[in-house]
Amino acid sequence: MEGGIPPLVELLEFTDTKVQRAAAGALRTLAFKNDENKNQIVECNALPTLILMLRSEDAAIHYEAVGVIGNLVHSSPNIKKEVLAAGALQPVIGLLSSCCSESQREAALLLGQFAATDSDCKVHIVQRGAVRPLIEMLQSSDVQLREMSAFALGRLAQDMHNQAGIAHSGGLVPLLKLLDSKNGSLQHNAAFALYGLADNEDNVSDFIRVGGVQKLQDGEFIVQATKDCVAKTLKRLEEKIHGRVLSHLLYLMRIAEKGVQRRVSLALAHLCSPDDQRTIFIDNGGLDLLLGLLGSTNPKQQLDGAVALYKLANKAMTLSPVDAAPPSPTPQVYLGEQYVNSATLSDVTFLVEGRRFYAHRICLLASSDAFRAMFDGGYREKDARDIEIPNIRWEVFELMMRFIYTGSVDVTLDIAQDLLRAADQYLLEGLKRLCEYTIAQDISLENVVSMYELSEAFHAIPLRHTCILFILEQYDKLSARPGHSHLIQRIVPEIHEYFLKALTKPNPHKLRL
Repeated sequence: MEGGIPPLVELLEFTDTKVQRAAAGALRTLAFKNDENKNQIVECNALPTLILMLRSEDAAIHYEAVGVIGNLVHSSPNIKKEVLAAGALQPVIGLLSSCCSESQREAALLLGQFAATDSDCKVHIVQRGAVRPLIEMLQSSDVQLREMSAFALGRLAQDMHNQAGIAHSGGLVPLLKLLDSKNGSLQHNAAFALYGLADNEDNVSDFIRVGGVQKLQDGEFIVQATKDCVAKTLKRLEEKIHGRVLSHLLYLMRIAEKGVQRRVSLALAHLCSPDDQRTIFIDNGGLDLLLGLLGSTNPKQQLDGAVALYKLANKAMTLSPVDAAPPSPTPQVYLGEQYVNSATLSDVTFLVEGRRFYAHRICLLASSDAFRAMFDGGYREKDARDIEIPNIRWEVFELMMRFIYTGSVDVTLDIAQDLLRAADQYLLEGLKRLCEYTIAQDISLENVVSMYELSEAFHAIPLRHTCILFILEQYDKLSARPGHSHLIQRIVPEIHEYFLKALTKPNPHKLRL
């Protein structure tokens, strides 16, 4: 207000460097978030001298000069244009290689501000050699340097012309490493840069080859905005898994070293379209790679394999009764509820736990091959009027017969296993499905092993598949329990068969669990 700005601008050209530095420091403070002061500094023709100071060999001089310019352009698009027109871009880029870390930091921040809104400027910054020093700064021990370089690269990476160049210059791996940072701002700047790089098809294979997908999935992100950014990056990668990108990934999965092959198979399990699953996992060996991870001695690899296989199952398997809903009655004619244990027209009687159960041969013949063999074959029951049924409780037998006469019953958990045993014995597939559905609702960490054994004992395929999916889904928790390794080794061949059938079925639909 007292007219201090014009003489301070004049002092920028004073012969004593200490005076230059002090004047620049004063102007830097005056320019901070004050539009009136900013405009007056520019009107006093300070820019040409400040830009010359950027080229000074004195670190203290160029640090103050870049600080003044940074404050001038902040939230001031018109001044930003004037600064660029005055030739500031190249000397600012030069400061990225300065021995003064403060000047490096200010220069990176300023380049990020230059690139924030101006697409042409983004390209010019890259063309003039900013990318490599910015990438080197990502690996600095100075957290502020890492943050500012990630900030600048994040804005540069939003332009399609820059994305492949940043990745090709080695930017992917250090940006991915920064996701491990406990600094929320640093983490977010790195995530934003990776979001930009994922927009270019030429980067997708490299992204996956270096383990980027797993890094994004496994990361512990501090702020919600970073979580959202990572989710969008994964979605962006998913949209590009087709055509030449997919062809290159399949090539890597066949010929690359084992670690890369595994990373590709893991990423594709999460990102590929269901239409491409057979090509990837059956024709090109992706399934064997995932199963190899599941059988690994490395706990992290085992978990990655289980998570990927579970994701793959969700995309691949057709909707099955156990996984979604109880089956509908099979289309056939049923005698009806009124004839269950009715003496009316009964022509056969079963003795169960000493009690009589009245039945009708024609209904039993229509229901299962087991009863057809009993009454049509050479068994002694063929002409018997009373047939004894051992080893089945009355309640179980009555429910089984009710299903035969009506096509449906309510199966409760307390009777489901006994009823499954009876349904398997008498070859009643529809009843087996109902029992499996009820049992499947009760699968837990504590009983999944016994449930799997039950499914094996009675050839209950949908129940077995549900157990497998549960094991894959809950692998992290199961791995902390004794005996889990034995369980995994036991089910690997079954998992192979399961996916082999799932991925070779025509028109796969999404499995709901």
